[in-house]
Amino acid sequence: MPAKNYRYYEFVMAAFVCVLLCSNLIGASKVASVGGLTFGAGVLFFPISYIFGDVLTEVYGYARARRVVWAGFGAMVFASFMSWVVLALPPAEGWPHQAAFEAVFAATPRIVVGSLVAFFCGELCNSLVLAKMKVATKGKHLWLRTIGSTIVGEGVDSLLFYPIAFYGLWSNELLIKVLVSNYCIKVLWEAAITPFTYLVVNALKKAEGEDFFDTQTDFNPFTLKT
Repeated sequence: MPAKNYRYYEFVMAAFVCVLLCSNLIGASKVASVGGLTFGAGVLFFPISYIFGDVLTEVYGYARARRVVWAGFGAMVFASFMSWVVLALPPAEGWPHQAAFEAVFAATPRIVVGSLVAFFCGELCNSLVLAKMKVATKGKHLWLRTIGSTIVGEGVDSLLFYPIAFYGLWSNELLIKVLVSNYCIKVLWEAAITPFTYLVVNALKKAEGEDFFDTQTDFNPFTLKT
């Protein structure tokens, strides 16, 4: 049977990768405080990427969502490498902004490794849980799947990223505080935006003529087969 062609799959993939790169380039290492709540600024972006992950798995299935995760992983590796290359280039005489440029874009190797490991494991856990729950619930209760998968995926992401990136650099108190607050914000945001997720999922299912169930899927995270 020939592979099915989808009208919007590539657009969803592009949007996912865009949000992912923004989260790493803009908000990965800044710690903000609003109303006494301390959190990493990347929290503004990461929940959106998990929403895309939910939409991809719900509509197109785990295997196609896995391909998008790999695409995002490759984009992160390339962006991290090129950031290192650009920062390593000697600044032109009279250009005074090298220090500021390094302060913004010079992610340490620990942050890069933490981001890559946490993203890969968290996103795949998110998609795996949603796909399994969809089969178990026979496609009912989308809200339960999106929130349940986020609880697991964001938990894996947070538990990996912050210790890998910041243990020993931040105080244990700050690390735990940021980890817990970010995790809670991400899960609450996912719950709050559930009505929007319903709209996107239902629109895509109708437009694509697809509502994939992963009953015979190979869940090996290291293959790109669909």
